[in-house]
Amino acid sequence: MREVEIRRLGLVAYAEGLAIQQRLVEDRKSGRVPDQLLLLQHPPVITLGVKARSDRANLLATADTLAAEGIELFETGRGGDITYHGPGQLVGYPILDLKPDRCDVHRYVRDLEEVMIRVAASFGVKATRVPGLTGVWVGNDKLAAIGVRIARWITSHGFAFNVGTDLRHFSLIVPCGLAGRGVTSLDKLTGREVPIQEVETVTAQSFADVFERMPLGASAAME
Repeated sequence: MREVEIRRLGLVAYAEGLAIQQRLVEDRKSGRVPDQLLLLQHPPVITLGVKARSDRANLLATADTLAAEGIELFETGRGGDITYHGPGQLVGYPILDLKPDRCDVHRYVRDLEEVMIRVAASFGVKATRVPGLTGVWVGNDKLAAIGVRIARWITSHGFAFNVGTDLRHFSLIVPCGLAGRGVTSLDKLTGREVPIQEVETVTAQSFADVFERMPLGASAAME
């Protein structure tokens, strides 16, 4: 069984997280490291995916509002539209080599959804897929978003699972460009504050199970 190294990085600025991913993608391509799963949180930031770069209609906040709320705006290289990251949201960045047996983009996204569905179930929440949409949902509300990048079958970017996220900030955007749908969190659904470290542990195991990898370590920082 192939290995996946789990790295718990804590609170990481978005730009720094991007740089870490880029470095690990090169390391993975050259075989210097095994598959990776980075688990972290970001300070408040709104990220624009490829679809949102030329059309910012789904960004509802002015620059002044973002500044007042302390929210950064960042153009990124992942797929998808617009989303929000902030403390209390568990972000997962898998750096996987999908060769030779998982070279299927749709399967990869469905597998990430399966990880999130299993994590939610571990806390008594029944989350589902919605046909035609990406991510994990509870009713009409999105619990986890997915936006990935795959180059030469090496993955980066990944998923964002709302644990104790400040859901107010999603009102500053049309999340993922989907009008008429809401956003929820694990805390809201369970009626309690769920420790994000507990969700990290469950996510690491669910990820290893779905992707058939042997998990290694849980280091708190990059060397």
